[in-house]
Amino acid sequence: MESVRIDGSMGEGGGQVLRTALTLALLKQVKVEVFNIRAKRNKPGLLRQHLTCVRAARDICDGLIDGDELGSQRIVLTPNKVKAGDYHFVIGTAGSTSLVCQTVLLPLALAGGQSKVTFEGGTHNGMSPSVTFLQEAFLPLLEKMGVKTRVEVDALGFYPAGGGKWSLHIDPCESLKPLDIDELKGSQTSEHGLLEDRLSVTAMISHLPVNIAQRETETVAKRLKLKSDIGKIREVSTPGPGNSLIISYRQNGFSNVFEVVGEVSISAERVAKRAAGRLLKLFNDDVIVDDYLADQLMLPMAVAGGGSYTTTKPSLHSSTNAEVIKLFGIHGLKIEQVNKVWRFSLT
Repeated sequence: MESVRIDGSMGEGGGQVLRTALTLALLKQVKVEVFNIRAKRNKPGLLRQHLTCVRAARDICDGLIDGDELGSQRIVLTPNKVKAGDYHFVIGTAGSTSLVCQTVLLPLALAGGQSKVTFEGGTHNGMSPSVTFLQEAFLPLLEKMGVKTRVEVDALGFYPAGGGKWSLHIDPCESLKPLDIDELKGSQTSEHGLLEDRLSVTAMISHLPVNIAQRETETVAKRLKLKSDIGKIREVSTPGPGNSLIISYRQNGFSNVFEVVGEVSISAERVAKRAAGRLLKLFNDDVIVDDYLADQLMLPMAVAGGGSYTTTKPSLHSSTNAEVIKLFGIHGLKIEQVNKVWRFSLT
């Protein structure tokens, strides 16, 4: 079996190197070794969410894995054919269930049968894409590329308590279709500078004073010059306290999702200004997707063998992801500046 060896300290040196490597090893059916895992993090090696990603990759293909233990800085996956079916992955902490999902989603979609995957852990932790991001931003674009899914959320889970539980139903897909995402761009301006009918502002709150959520939505309305009542407050029941402010900007068939999770040391007003600032940057730069979504779309584009989109200046996270993709023989991926915007493309 062909093999790929990857230095996990390359570029940004985080968990994305591992996750992308696992996904492509499953899709390409090649043996992969990743060493120096998360070498540039304060706590290098596998944390629970990364360990769950590794074991999930193993489980969906009945593969062989070496190094699957907490703190390990080296793993070797020898995959077998991916099998569609029902799977259940439990992180055991508030670690990101969304990142575990993204590790196995494409391999299962292309496995030739229907799958249902249940995840338990964190759903909104601020350090990674949330389930809301998947539902409104990532999965709708995947559907346009041919991957149909359905999400069922049983419980939400904030950091640090976790306790979230949700399931993803995946329909089989023969192949991914290239997508020029800029063709989906809608009008962005109105007399207020924004189109209110394309925006939704939601503050989720659990086991905390509701006025935190009220201050967040009011601050967003002022910052974006919107109607004062545009925001919605959603009180949810979770094992521990938590707060998440989500601004969704709807394009044609998908949304850019700007989410900031509340923290003890950050005021509601600062949370709101951060989220609003990210939306304004998208508008000011006149691009189709923000840098967070741009990073998430690189792997599906690579698997599809084509596509393009414009975004803001790419992060080190994105450039590192591109380098990992190239190690699996996928060439032609370009990240280039075109006037004031950046264009990701694969031809």
